[in-house]
Amino acid sequence: MTNPDHHGMKTLEGLNPYCSVSKYGHESEDGQRDDRFGRMFGDLKPAYTSPLVLGEIGKKGGPMDGKSANDRTDSVPVGHIFFGQFVDHDITLDASTTFDSVVDNPGEIANVRTPTLDLDCIYGLGPEAQPYLYAQGGAFGGAKLLTGSDNPGQAGLNDSDLLRSPNGRAIIGDPRNDENRIISQIQLAIIRFHNHVCDTLHAEEGYEGHDLYEEARRTTTWHYQWALVSDFLTAICGRPVVERILGCGRMHYCGGTPFIPVEFSVAAYRFGHSMIPMKVQTRKGESALELFGALLGQGFDAVNDPRAVVDWHELFFTDQGRKVERAQKLDTKLAGDLLALPFIAPPDENSLATRNLLRGNTFLLPGGEKVAAAIAEKGGCDPKQIEKVVKKVGKVNGDLGADGIPLWLYLLAEAEVIGRAEEDGSTKEGEGLGPVGATIVAEVIIGLLELDNHSYLGANRNWSPRPEWDDLGKITTVAQPALPPV
Repeated sequence: MTNPDHHGMKTLEGLNPYCSVSKYGHESEDGQRDDRFGRMFGDLKPAYTSPLVLGEIGKKGGPMDGKSANDRTDSVPVGHIFFGQFVDHDITLDASTTFDSVVDNPGEIANVRTPTLDLDCIYGLGPEAQPYLYAQGGAFGGAKLLTGSDNPGQAGLNDSDLLRSPNGRAIIGDPRNDENRIISQIQLAIIRFHNHVCDTLHAEEGYEGHDLYEEARRTTTWHYQWALVSDFLTAICGRPVVERILGCGRMHYCGGTPFIPVEFSVAAYRFGHSMIPMKVQTRKGESALELFGALLGQGFDAVNDPRAVVDWHELFFTDQGRKVERAQKLDTKLAGDLLALPFIAPPDENSLATRNLLRGNTFLLPGGEKVAAAIAEKGGCDPKQIEKVVKKVGKVNGDLGADGIPLWLYLLAEAEVIGRAEEDGSTKEGEGLGPVGATIVAEVIIGLLELDNHSYLGANRNWSPRPEWDDLGKITTVAQPALPPV
C-alpha cells in the first residue's frame, strides 16, 4: 500500500495551496456559512448613487439603451449566455431581499441553492428523497432521470421536452429552469447527457442501480465543471486570467467555506444582461425567434411547436462546423426590450438595467473604481486602466461621483473599453470581461470548485474528461435526438 505521507505524495491540506489571502478576503474564522451570501471586499466602504440618477441611466431611451442594435461578438457563442443563466440557477437563489431595504450583512441573507456547482438543479435531493425524478426498476432504476419521452401521454412534443405534470409544469430540481425555452432545453440536454453516461457506464463497467447513479452523477458533474472552467470561463474571462488563477492561486475570494459574494451575484455575474440578443436562431435555416416571444419566452408549459426545440449545433461550437449564433458584445448597452420587461408591470421597475443598478445601493456594494484599485494592488489590473474606465462611465452619465460608480456599470464599461485578455498579451474590446470583472467571476467560480472536496478541482486536479465529452458543445449535443420537423 502506498504511504500517503511519502515525500511528494502527501495530500494538499487547507487553503494555502489555492489562495493567497488578501486583506479583502474572508478568513475561515469569519464564520461564513455556505447557505448565506457574503462579501469579497468587506473592507471597502459602500458607494451610493441617487436612485433618480440610476433611473435615468437605465430607462428606456436612456444612455444604456442599445435599442435594436445587432452588434455581435466574434468568438462567444450565444449558447454560453444561456448556459451562464443555468449556472446561476445552480448556485444562487435570493428569495428574500427587495429594493426598499438595505442589506448591511449579506451573511443574514439565505441562499436557497447550494453554492457548490453540484447540479442539484438537475438531481434535486436524489433518488431516495425525490424518486419521481428517476426511472424505477431494472438496472437503471434510481439512476436514470426521467424526461418527457418517458411519459407517452404527455401533452405536446414529449420526446423533445422535460417531464411534465398534467398542468404543464416541469418536474425538475429547480422550476426556474423552465422559465424560457432555451434554459429548459439546456436542462433537458444535461439530463440526457447524464442518461447517456448511465448507458456508457453500464455497458463498459457493469454499474447498476445506486452505484450507477453515484458514478454517473459524479462523471456528469465533473464534465459539467470542466466545461464551465475550460470552455465558458475562458470565453468570458480570457484564458490568461483563468490560467493565472489556477496556477498562482486566488487573491480575493478566500476563506475555507464556499459562499456567494454579493460583488459576484449582484454585479459581476450580471454581465450576460449586456450580451443577450433579442432574437435567437435556434434551428438551421429557420428565422430568428423573439426572445420574449411566444415560442422562446413563455415557459412553464409543454413544448408544442417544433421551432421551440433547440438545435445545439446552432448555439455552440461543435464538430459540425455550423455558422454559430454569436452573443451581443459586452458593453454598456442592453437590448431595448430589456429596459421595458414585458412581464414586470410597474413602469418604474421594468428596466433590467435600473433594477441591477438599484441592487448595488441595496447591497451596499463598493464603487467600481475602489474594487479595481483593490485588485490592482495585487497585480490583477493596470492602475492606468481605471482612469480609462472612469472616463467611459462619465460619458454614460456625468452625475456619477468619483466614489459612486455602481460596480455593475463599471464592469460593463471596463469590458467595452478594455475587454477580454488574449493569449498574445493583448485585450479584445467587447468580447468578454475586463481585468476586474474577469478576476471576480473567475476567482469565485474556481474557488467554489476548489473549496468543494467533491468537485474535480477539490478532489482530483489531475482528472480530465473523456475526449468525446470535453466541452459544452459536446455535452449538449451528445444525446440530442433527431429534431422534429417544422
